[in-house]
Amino acid sequence: MQTNTVQISTADGTADSYFVRPAGDGPFPGVLLFMDAFGLRPRIAEMAERIAERGYAVLAPNILYRGGASPLIQPEELTDADKRGAAFGRLMPLIQGLTADRVAADSQSYLDFFHAQAGVADGPVVAVGYCMGGMNALRAIEAHPDRIKALASFHAGRVVTDQPDSPHLRVGVITGELYFAHADNDQSMTPDQIKTLESALDEAGVTYTSEVYAGAPHGFTMSDTSMYDREAEQRHWVNLFALLDRVR
Repeated sequence: MQTNTVQISTADGTADSYFVRPAGDGPFPGVLLFMDAFGLRPRIAEMAERIAERGYAVLAPNILYRGGASPLIQPEELTDADKRGAAFGRLMPLIQGLTADRVAADSQSYLDFFHAQAGVADGPVVAVGYCMGGMNALRAIEAHPDRIKALASFHAGRVVTDQPDSPHLRVGVITGELYFAHADNDQSMTPDQIKTLESALDEAGVTYTSEVYAGAPHGFTMSDTSMYDREAEQRHWVNLFALLDRVR
């Protein structure tokens, strides 16, 4: 396994990123991993490596690079409720500033860089996203449906909003398969919003699976935070690897 930190040039700066690939010449199919709001850190590297162990090259960019290079937070901010809230407050302007246009442009830079690396297979990649990364991974596949062939989104929020650029409004351009795992009782993705998303996908004729992980809180995959749910995390790996196997 080879794990490196690389620098990706974009129109607005430089995104520090994890690039992980199995040993050997490849070529290995690509997975573009969109991090959660707390940024690149050992947990994200660990998750990227677990995917790479199954024979994939994985790129995990710091999608909040406009606010600076990683780390974006300190470890204690992941588990202490008060410090976690303060961290969200500090990061929220960066999260809100990541518009659909910026995601589209950044994703093109990530994909161009990714495919220029040795051992990465030609052709479309799979996008995987967590928390805000799930929503932005959806924006990425909408912007580049010919370059991203599938999406797996876990405990994403703000997928359905009342704004004209809400991600659910553009799903009609997607040609690949989608998988959504929603957290239970998630104020950033309510039951009504889930129904709205599913209706949009049905109307567009998109191939998808959308399911709620009962009892799992927002952020359930992140073992370094206070929101971790081991059972839900294990379920997420099963469903993620099933999707990767289907579209490989």
